[in-house]
Amino acid sequence: MPRIVEAEVITTCPGRNFVTLRLVTDDGVTGVGDATLNGRERAVASYLEDHVIPCLIGRDAHRIEDTWQYLYRGAYWRRGPVTMSAIAAVDVALWDIKAKLAGLPLYQLLGGACREGVLVYCHASGETIEETVEHARGFAREGYRAIRIQSGVPGLPSTYGVAKEKFAYEPAEKGLPPVNAWSTEKYLRSVPPLFAAAREALGWDVHLLHDVHHRLTPIEAGRLGKDLEPFRPFWMEDACPAENQDNFRLIRQHTTTPLAVGEIFNSIWDCRQLIEEQLIDYIRATVVHAGGITHLRRIAALADLHRIRTGCHGATDLSPVTMAAALHFDLSIPNFGIQEYMRHTAETDAVFPHAYSFDDGMLHPGNEPGLGVDIDLALAAKYPYERAYLPVNRLEDGTMFDW
Repeated sequence: MPRIVEAEVITTCPGRNFVTLRLVTDDGVTGVGDATLNGRERAVASYLEDHVIPCLIGRDAHRIEDTWQYLYRGAYWRRGPVTMSAIAAVDVALWDIKAKLAGLPLYQLLGGACREGVLVYCHASGETIEETVEHARGFAREGYRAIRIQSGVPGLPSTYGVAKEKFAYEPAEKGLPPVNAWSTEKYLRSVPPLFAAAREALGWDVHLLHDVHHRLTPIEAGRLGKDLEPFRPFWMEDACPAENQDNFRLIRQHTTTPLAVGEIFNSIWDCRQLIEEQLIDYIRATVVHAGGITHLRRIAALADLHRIRTGCHGATDLSPVTMAAALHFDLSIPNFGIQEYMRHTAETDAVFPHAYSFDDGMLHPGNEPGLGVDIDLALAAKYPYERAYLPVNRLEDGTMFDW
């Protein structure tokens, strides 16, 4: 049986910060797991280095489930994004090792492929509706079948989710947290015209998605969902904060627009009520923040019982290690819905060489043994950590508001 003999945490910043756990067995097989927690990266790195790694050395690398239970149930302080991101890194690295020892791509160990590829959606944005629609046209020409559309809000100086450049926005910014102004009234007036213009330009064969970023009350979200119904959105994401899961029952009463939520969830308990009461249509929990492949499979299985599909988070704050893990997961489960895909920078792709590829609106993880992704240690060392934060929001009168 392979024993873990080495473990190290690599923090690198090829344009943005990533935290990677690298495990090595006594027969020289390596596995990598992503531990990135956007804006709180060093908290997870410390959790791994100071508390988890000492417990890993000498453990049987094949005992993935037992190791997961050891790190979760064996800890008095359970759950939370720091703990679950650390557990996820260990879990994914162990799956990587197991698949390499088997000589198979990971999805084969998860039951094999349920589909030929993984439908993905990209992000189109602009300061104006016209810029957003033109950006979306470009993605449609590249073969994307699903596009998230976000536009600047007239009357607000900046809008989260709108790229400062023409490629893709970076969720975190270096330095102290930037402050964005917010007006719900102005926002609610801006979204229906965006969807009307996008439908006219792109037709009905391209899926359109939208992210609210948790900023509406349930009744406001119900109103927006109803206003968007004629344009048949694929989903309305993160309509309101999900701490109170009953909020989504009120939204359901007012709109048939599909609802997606969960990228900040870190366990099955965060989404249990939403799933069991069928208050959402897509669960967006991700490999790295929801305890790895082992735990995310449990969430997907519960969702499948209630006719809810997956739509995993996949922004640039997740490294190519998580993207590869997500694709193996997506390919293998029966209730896959869609996968978010924000392309990484060339610098990030060089640090994390990978086998996954895009074609005709879909990604495939490739057929290399394991995850099909690695980390270039020498190149990673050239990009030291740089502190960065997600922005905060204040209403126009200065009141602190939801992220």
